[in-house]
Amino acid sequence: MFERVVRGIFSSIVKQGSLEIAVADGPYFAVGDGTGDPIRIRFKSRLALVRSLINPELRFGEAFMNEGFVIERGDIASLLDLVLRQTGTHAPTPTAWLFDAARYLTRRFEQFNPRGRARQNVHHHYDLDGRLYSLFLDADKQYSCAYFETPDQSLDDAQLAKKRHLAAKLIYDRPGLSTLDIGCGWGGLGLYLAEMAGAKVTGVTLSDEQFAVANQRAAEKHLEKQVEFRLQDYRDVPETFDRIVSVGMFEHVGVDHYNRFFKKVASLLKPDGVAVLHSIGRSDRPTATSAWIAKYIFPGGYIPSLSEVIPAVERAHLIVTDIEILRLHYAETLKAWRERFLAHREEVLALYDERFCKMWEFYLAASEMAFRHRHLMVFHIQMAQRQDAVPLTRGYIDDAEKRLRVIERNVKRPLRLAGE
Repeated sequence: MFERVVRGIFSSIVKQGSLEIAVADGPYFAVGDGTGDPIRIRFKSRLALVRSLINPELRFGEAFMNEGFVIERGDIASLLDLVLRQTGTHAPTPTAWLFDAARYLTRRFEQFNPRGRARQNVHHHYDLDGRLYSLFLDADKQYSCAYFETPDQSLDDAQLAKKRHLAAKLIYDRPGLSTLDIGCGWGGLGLYLAEMAGAKVTGVTLSDEQFAVANQRAAEKHLEKQVEFRLQDYRDVPETFDRIVSVGMFEHVGVDHYNRFFKKVASLLKPDGVAVLHSIGRSDRPTATSAWIAKYIFPGGYIPSLSEVIPAVERAHLIVTDIEILRLHYAETLKAWRERFLAHREEVLALYDERFCKMWEFYLAASEMAFRHRHLMVFHIQMAQRQDAVPLTRGYIDDAEKRLRVIERNVKRPLRLAGE
């Protein structure tokens, strides 16, 4: 009876491909149409299987971390690819739908991020051993979506292209423009803007690890007079700036704080200034954060739909001057990170333990497949105080990128986007 019910559930989920499942010492049964490379998994107990089916958003990842099942053929990425490309954003079981609905109803409480809680959440993820991120990120430690100009572009080149693309949208038409980088990470973007665009950069972060590394990098490049990194909440920044950029930080703000975020940006931006927000988003209706991601990876995090963001921009009286959607760029970024992580798995194991390794393998694989199959994307929203702060056509972006490529080959040359 148990096996028949389980087979029925999996058959309703997997209609294409080939998945073989066994429980404990029992025999395998197959679901799907038999196409593609078969994936074979064995749950170590009925309890692990039942818990995974009742609340897959949380318990399936936990079962992988805690070795509640083993993948005997294939890997976790191929298994998640098989399942998510067929279920998409739909809950695979009725109980899963109930848990999803409950998370949506309580999402505002989970995303309540006052200063103390925001810093605690940042510490949870970004203040891990710095050697971990060096093992799978690019050389500049860009921990956000890369910008792949060609399908075969390397991760390092795609991350450089991302910085170049953002700098072009920020319109550095003269050197010395004051720039605020909200959520500056390890300082890579701020240092790029200083070196290539001649900007005077202030970067803020809540991560002790990132703060230390960013300042060390600025000192190594002898840019201390041009770049300042602070351990500071963006809500406490007092100055005004010609340019404001935020990359990969907005996902930690929380939906109840969007009005305050954009009102603060508006108060920090000079009348002729330009701001660019780079964030993960959803191309469908608002929903809740994955329970597993919220518990183990990004507590307090949330990925918004544009319908939740634009109204807050409007209420802050900022003008949206451009929106760009990057669709599969983050899927390719995560694929590169996952491959690098697995290539250095033994080194990660020396830093942490097996459970941590499996947790991060699941995080990178699940995130990649979510971008491929669950309507996730990255958006760039360019904003200004005045209608004439940005050129009328988008040609200036390509022109600026061409000039930046020249400067990248000779970083000692100051930027002159308006001509020399």
